[in-house]
This record gives sequence, C-alpha cells and structure tokens, in this order.
Amino acid sequence: MKGEQIPYKMLSQDPYSSWLGIEILECEIGRCKVGMTVRKEMLNSMGKAHGGISYALADTAFGFAANTHGKYAVSIETSINHIEALNEGDELVAESVIEKVNNKLGFNIIEVKRKEELVALFKGVVYRTQKDWEK
Repeated sequence: MKGEQIPYKMLSQDPYSSWLGIEILECEIGRCKVGMTVRKEMLNSMGKAHGGISYALADTAFGFAANTHGKYAVSIETSINHIEALNEGDELVAESVIEKVNNKLGFNIIEVKRKEELVALFKGVVYRTQKDWEK
C-alpha cells in the first residue's frame, strides 16, 4: 500500500477520530496535517476544551505520519504541553513531520495551532514494527 494512502485507511477504521471530526488536510510520506473543530460536548466544567481534545488531535497526526513509512507503527511515549485554553468553535490544526527516523524508532514534535497561534506542543516516540500495511 502506498504510504500516503495509509492515513486514510487508518481514519476509516478509527471511530474515535471520526467522532472527534478529524479530517486529513494534507498527507505525504513522513508528514500529515489534520484538522477539527471543538464542539460543545468536548468542553470541560470550566467551559473550555478538555485537554484530551488537543492531545487526541496531535496523537492522530503523529500516528498517521508515522505509519506513512509503510510499517505498522505505535506510540511508546508521548506528552503534551497545553499553552492556550480552547473554546467551542475553535478550528484546530495539528501537523506531524517525523523529525528523526531509524530502523525501529521515530521521534516527533507536533504543533497544534488555532489559525497561526500555537496552542499545544506534543512530543512523541513511535516504535516501528516489521508488519507491513496492506490494502
């Protein structure tokens, strides 16, 4: 399967990312940009987006980009810094560009933005299995 097609297959099999409304905006080998809009049911008790929302968006971008290399890849360590609070109606974009790749591991930093404003910074390490993606 061509690497840039893998994230579309992954999204079609991912009910959580689909529920979030995540869409693939751009995709190529080693890079994926995804977007979504914060909805009312994603807010916490303070009327702001739950921290898991920006985390999930970044994690999805991370996973999609990591898998474009053609092997099943899974995260083994991730973290996020929340920089700005998010509101209902905010349109978010997360872009993942795999910074460093070796045979088994990939390292990445994903920026989550509201327009041009950086709202979260996600860091991740991915493990590449030997299993190939198939159609």
